[in-house]
Amino acid sequence: MFTGLIQAIGTIKKNNYGVIVDGCKPFSPLKLGDSISVDGVCLTVSELMSDSFTANISEETLKRTNLAEKALKNGYVNLEPALRFSDRLGGHIVSGHIDGLGEVVSIENLKNSWNLRVSWDDSNFCRYMCDKASISLNGISLTIAEIYVDGCEFSVAVIPHTWANTCLQFLTIGEKVNLEVDLMAKYAEKLLKVNNNISGIKPNPPINSDWLIEQGWN
Repeated sequence: MFTGLIQAIGTIKKNNYGVIVDGCKPFSPLKLGDSISVDGVCLTVSELMSDSFTANISEETLKRTNLAEKALKNGYVNLEPALRFSDRLGGHIVSGHIDGLGEVVSIENLKNSWNLRVSWDDSNFCRYMCDKASISLNGISLTIAEIYVDGCEFSVAVIPHTWANTCLQFLTIGEKVNLEVDLMAKYAEKLLKVNNNISGIKPNPPINSDWLIEQGWN
């Protein structure tokens, strides 16, 4: 589990068994089996090498994320170690399980921020978009500023600190980015579907004074 607050910018390259991620010194030491968010993808440390590590990547991860493309060109990636119970939750809850890819539509340099507009590759995720909701973009916790085309396109406002300390500064129009919608939205949808599909089950009684007396509370 992660917060979406990036702690380092690293690089990723391909090897025979998966990928090598470099640039972990700011949050070292690492241990075998540690979880690291790499551009929003939760990877497991399988081998340690100074301030870098090796991780294996499944076919599912390669299909759903931009890591394969970045690894071929030794690309920059955002890095964050797993959340500890003692840490502050400054961003939002990020699982590191990417929902799908998006494409950068436009990048606008404003007076006090950058406006980044992104479109979903898979329209199935458009329904989770709403103004001021949280979204993880390449592992960064961001707030949706506006939505367009029923949520299939959205924009985020990026402050200078976030821009300068993450890989957003290297983005180009047309580039693919990893997207993970807010977990709370998916859980809420699931619960609503379950409740709507249940039939023939007596609903729970309301908790009122009569119910409390029946349960032995005087």
